[in-house]
Amino acid sequence: MSDQMKTSKRGKFYGVGVGPGGHGLITTRAAKVLKDCQIIFCPRAGRSASSLAADCIADLHLPAERFRTVDFSMDEDRQQAWETYKVLARTVHEALEEGKDVAYLTIGDALTYSTYGYLLSALADLDPTLDVETIPGVTSFASLAALTQYPLGQGKERLLILPCPDSKEELRQEIETHDLVILMKIGHRLPMVLSVIKELSIGEHCVLGSKVGLPEQFLTSLSNESCESCQLREQEKGYLSTMLIRKSAPSSKWLQAPIPTRKKEEVL
Repeated sequence: MSDQMKTSKRGKFYGVGVGPGGHGLITTRAAKVLKDCQIIFCPRAGRSASSLAADCIADLHLPAERFRTVDFSMDEDRQQAWETYKVLARTVHEALEEGKDVAYLTIGDALTYSTYGYLLSALADLDPTLDVETIPGVTSFASLAALTQYPLGQGKERLLILPCPDSKEELRQEIETHDLVILMKIGHRLPMVLSVIKELSIGEHCVLGSKVGLPEQFLTSLSNESCESCQLREQEKGYLSTMLIRKSAPSSKWLQAPIPTRKKEEVL
């Protein structure tokens, strides 16, 4: 009887933030859950050879047969993404009904600009009685701040987390009305952003990180010289770029010297 009850018990669903890319930047709770889950879904961008989220936990040495890749396109509109995750929700639900514990990986934090939000909503619509746990992760901007010793807010400073606007006017307004702006999803807009930083003459208070924690990692301060060189580099123009923007230096002692341009092997 106990065995019958055990096999009929539904599994639990976990949304797991696995950090921005570097090994070891996950919580002990996340590591324990992933070692116990029978199925682990990993999102993969359409043009990528592997799942970045799965690569982030390679040092856990989990059995390959547990992983399921979920392909998605960065060019999908919200309606297409919603349809993709409704289909995935049904697949997850079937596994949970079979008594399997299921995890969904997401780079950075699970609920900060993450595809996990689509899946969570789709599961709630499908079956609101499911047992769900979301495990937070380290964001790219928190990791960038740590690598560059950059304080994210002091005292009553106004902090804004912002997907990169398309216009210089909107970006300038956001910078001028906040003490610190965390700029995400920069991509092809990088030249425009660098132009605004240069016009405001605040480059020495700003840093750029591209693919933080990955082998292609690139960090730099945004002095005028750095701004010029960044425009010539392709690796900073990717989707996985983050910028920390200040109008002025923090009130407390900050860096002893400008942040040098560094690759991953020079900062880890």
